[in-house]
Parts: sequence; structure tokens; C-alpha cells
Amino acid sequence: MNPYDFAGRTVLVTGASMGLGAEFARQLSRLGATLILVARSEAKLQALATELGRSHVITADLTAPGAAQRLFDEVKARGLDVDVLINNAGYGLHGGFDVLSLEEQRGEINLNVRALVELTYLFLPTLERRQGGVIQVASMAAFQPTPYMAVYGATKAFVLSFSHALWAEYRARGVRVLALSPGATDTPFFERSGEGASPGKKASPEDVVRVGLDAFAAGRASVVHGTGNQVAAFSTRFFSRTFAAKLIARITRPRPSALL
Repeated sequence: MNPYDFAGRTVLVTGASMGLGAEFARQLSRLGATLILVARSEAKLQALATELGRSHVITADLTAPGAAQRLFDEVKARGLDVDVLINNAGYGLHGGFDVLSLEEQRGEINLNVRALVELTYLFLPTLERRQGGVIQVASMAAFQPTPYMAVYGATKAFVLSFSHALWAEYRARGVRVLALSPGATDTPFFERSGEGASPGKKASPEDVVRVGLDAFAAGRASVVHGTGNQVAAFSTRFFSRTFAAKLIARITRPRPSALL
């Protein structure tokens, strides 16, 4: 595939009000793209749209049943054609499987998997017609079982597998599909999941997004951000999943104070 030029393209970004989503919007705006910003917080989206220009704002709670179809219909009602879809919206919760509520964990599945699949399905015909593509934000949690974030890790493993499969299906049809797998990143993600989800140094959102956009432009199927994360992802193929699960459990096990 030839390198992809975002100038003059229309890019829809979910979870655009903060974190990686907002950074995707900023970098794409500098590259000349028109943006469709989607999230639950209208005030934050409007502020970002005012900052960037060339932006359309659509508020949506993508965890709700039928939300993906309503978003797709709204985009069409506004006469917009999407060249690139960035499925960035997602969240994770840190804690024991039996401690976190079923409702909270169902919400993870609804946003991280159901909404992502439905949006990809709905927009793919347009993406193919316009020879664009989709960036799916996965995670380092996709590469091994993730105790104490069991559902989150499983949803991201789904995203990684799903994205690789679509890349193979659609590459000959001129559609790019990229799975972007960041490690711990300095975003509000941890305000919800808790700092215990990933202790230690965090990457900058600016660098994660730059790596993702460069990989998409090059037509890659997958990219892991950061040399250390790349080594860790590669090394998982040399160990059993039970070994990896026990190792990750030592890192992610909630501290006693977090259990109170």
C-alpha cells in the first residue's frame, strides 16, 4: 500500500473528549483532517472542537444498546462520509472478578467489544469505498491473561485478534486495519481503573498516537508502542499462558489497602 495522507480526509474518533482520543484529534487536525468527535461529554467535545476547528461534535454513550447504529445514522444525516474510523473509546477496571460488579464488567464488554464491532461493521462499506480504514486501540493486556483485570484483558485480546483477521480480509480491497497496542499511558484511564492497574512509568499520549498514525499510514496490521512493550509482547510466545498469568498476577494483585 502507498503511504496514507490524512489531509482532506474525514476521521471519526470515539472517546475523543480526553486522553488518547483527544490526542488523536489534535495530531490529525495538524495533518489536515476533518474530525468527527464522539464521546459522552458534550462540553469537553465542544471545547476541543473550538480549539481545533474543522470538527463535528456528536455526543453518545456507546455502552448503550443501539448506540452504534444511532451514531452511524447521525453521521449519515449530517451528510458526512468517514474515511478513517478510530475505535479508541474503552475502559478497564482493576480488582478481583468477584469484587467488581457484573454491571461494571458488562459495561467493559459493551464498549470495548460490542460497540467496536458494530461501528466497524457499519462503517466498513464507506471505508472501503473511500479506500480508508480503521484503527482499533487494543492494549498490552491483549497479549497474555490479565488477572485482576480479567474482563478488560479479554476484551483487548478480542480486539487484537479481530483486527488481525480484518486486516487479512480487507488488505487486498484497499482497506487498512491497524491494531494499536499501548502499554501504560499517561491518560485519565487510571482515574477509573485505579493506579494499581499499572504501577510505574507511563508513556506520553503524544508518542503513542504518533506511532499509531505512522503505522496506519504504512499499512501495518499491528503495532506495539515502546521497545520494552515490544519485547514483552514478543516474549509471551516463549512461555505458557499459565506461567504468564501467574507472573502478571503478582504485578496486578490489589494491595491490601485497595481491598478495603
